[in-house]
Amino acid sequence: MASFRFIRVWDYANTSSFQYRRRTKTVVSMSAQAKNCEQNPDSARIIQKAIEVLRIEADSILNLIDRIDQNFSEMVAIICNSRGRLIISGIGKSGIIGRKMVATLNSTGTRSLFLHPVEAMHGDLGQVSGDDIFIALSKSGETDELNILLPSIRQIGCKIIAFTGDEKSSLARLSDIVIDVGVAGEACPLGLAPTASTTALLAMGDALAVVLLEKKHFKSSDFKMYHPGGNLGQRLTARIKDLMISGKSVPSVKEGTPMPIAVAEIDRGGLGTTLVAGPGNTLRGIITDGDIRRMVVSGRPLAQLTVEDVMSNNPRTLKADAPACDALNTMEQHQITVLPIVNDAGEIQGILHLHDILGKGAFKI
Repeated sequence: MASFRFIRVWDYANTSSFQYRRRTKTVVSMSAQAKNCEQNPDSARIIQKAIEVLRIEADSILNLIDRIDQNFSEMVAIICNSRGRLIISGIGKSGIIGRKMVATLNSTGTRSLFLHPVEAMHGDLGQVSGDDIFIALSKSGETDELNILLPSIRQIGCKIIAFTGDEKSSLARLSDIVIDVGVAGEACPLGLAPTASTTALLAMGDALAVVLLEKKHFKSSDFKMYHPGGNLGQRLTARIKDLMISGKSVPSVKEGTPMPIAVAEIDRGGLGTTLVAGPGNTLRGIITDGDIRRMVVSGRPLAQLTVEDVMSNNPRTLKADAPACDALNTMEQHQITVLPIVNDAGEIQGILHLHDILGKGAFKI
């Protein structure tokens, strides 16, 4: 029988607070792989090479961690204080990564523009102003088409930031700030095709975009404004009433209900929570899995308690006509995943879970 070992992988769980949960995934042990190798040597070589490439590229990102220093912090400060745009420029594969960086930055609240170095020398430089920040991308730092552009960028009045693998290169010497994105080697066995180097460059660009996102307090409602199309954009534009769970599907128990019955209702609803209703179906409180865990840890006998002993009073609520982006912002601010939906009289109208906003199936408006 093949043996197994376990590895941990990260799985996205809470967009609002950028928290992650762990799940386990089994992988075939080396003994099982060895057996497969004997049966199909060519397949084994293919698998081994793919694993090697992924390991090299993963290391290229991990090795960047120790290089996040004062230069990175200074770069963020300069960009945040700028009244202009972030201009990103590069040639070849670096240029392709630059375009992706621009797309990510624009969608998360940092106005950006990709400038092709050659086109810039033939008129497109007119798009650049002295208030802009210029980021030059080059693994070697000796890209002629890019470096020849820098004196003109400097004359316009832009600050210049280099993302390069050589801190002693011409590009580095011509820049105000240097961000080291060098790698020990490429995954390409010939050392010719940019692989690990472009992976590292892309990851550093993502790090910049996310830091700027948080620095500028970019919110879910801002995301909706920049993403009017697409499934998530549609959801954030929708009203809560279009997404919420309502009717008999809402997990709910009456005041005075024994906790074992409340736990059964939580299980039935599948949301990890139940609402507690008073006279006229008015909201009195909410019980979550976390409330139950804390009660168990306290040592109190759950079977002898009623919902009033466990529930959280005065939970956060919203109205059914509120936009979904308001619900996502509320969840983000208070680090919760469910919201009771009530009317002006405090009567329960439904319940909204984070997954109902982010999507766990087809959604149409």
